[in-house]
Amino acid sequence: MFEWFAPVELGGQGWTEADLLRGYVKLAAACLTTTFVITQRSGAMQRIAAGQSDVARSEVLPHLITGRTFATVGISHLTTSRQHLSRPVLQAAETEGGYILNGYSPWVTGAEAAQHVVVGATLADGRQILVCLPTNTPGVSAGPAAELVGLAASRTGPLRCEQAFVESRWGLAGPGHGVMKQGVGARTGGSQTSALAIGLASAAIDFLKQQSVQRGDLSEPGEALAAERNDLLAGMLHLADRTESNERPLTSNDIRVRANSLALRASQAALAAAKGAGYIVGHPAGRWCREALFFLVWSCPAPVLQANLCELACIQE
Repeated sequence: MFEWFAPVELGGQGWTEADLLRGYVKLAAACLTTTFVITQRSGAMQRIAAGQSDVARSEVLPHLITGRTFATVGISHLTTSRQHLSRPVLQAAETEGGYILNGYSPWVTGAEAAQHVVVGATLADGRQILVCLPTNTPGVSAGPAAELVGLAASRTGPLRCEQAFVESRWGLAGPGHGVMKQGVGARTGGSQTSALAIGLASAAIDFLKQQSVQRGDLSEPGEALAAERNDLLAGMLHLADRTESNERPLTSNDIRVRANSLALRASQAALAAAKGAGYIVGHPAGRWCREALFFLVWSCPAPVLQANLCELACIQE
C-alpha cells in the first residue's frame, strides 16, 4: 500500500511544510477521522505557540507536546460557518481584567475531552479576539457532539459560553479585525485541508488498483485517477516549497477545488467498483463516500464552494 508515496528524507533538518503535508496525506489515507483530530490539536498548538499569551506557551504548550493534555480549536465561525447571520454566534465584551464570552462555537472537535480550546469571539464593534480558553472556566460547557454523516468518532459539536469570564492573560490575538490572518496555524481552506482530501482519495484509488488486478475493466479509470492524484500532490507540494516556476502557480484555493473534486469522484468510483458490497454498512467504500462529503463543508471558503458547485452543475467558469 502507498506505493505512490515517496518516503520523506529529513536528514536531521526538521520537517518542512511539504514534509508535513506528505505526512498528512499518508495518515488520511489510513484513517481520515484520526488525522482530522490531529489537525485540530496541531492547529491549537500552533496558535498557542505564535500567540501573545505567555502563560499559554509556558503552562499549556509543554503538556500538549508531551501528550498529557488535549487542546482543540473553535474558529470556523470567524471565517466560514454561520457567516450569514446578522449577529456573531460567539460574542465578547471587554471587562476589567479580561472578556465575558456569550454564545457558542458551533464546530469544535473533541471539546468534551479538551482541557483548552483556542476559540474566537467578536466584540460589539466588529473586532475579534482569539483566546486559549480553559474548559473548566465557569459558564463553559461542551457537547453533545453532533450526529455527523461521517467522521462521527471525531466528537465534533458545539462549545457553549454563558457569561464565561476569560482573563486577558489567555489572549492569543486581538482585539482587532481579521485575527485569523495573524500568526500561523489553523488556517481555513489551506493546503492542510487539501492534503486530507488527497489522502482520502488515495485510499479509494488504492482500492481501485487492487481490484483491477482481477478485473481489467478497472485498470483504465484507476490509472487515470492515480495520475490525477499524483499531479495534484505534486502541485500542492510545489506550492508549499514556494519554488520558482514559469507556469502560472496554483493557489491554495485551486488545490482545494481540485482536491475536493478528486475525493468525491475517487470515492464514488471505489463504491461503483465494490458494487452492492460497498453499499453495506462497514465496507470502506461507503465510508469513503460519506467522508468525501465532509470536504464540501469543512473550512470551505466561498470561492472554493462556488467552484465545486459549478463543477457539479456542469457550469464552465
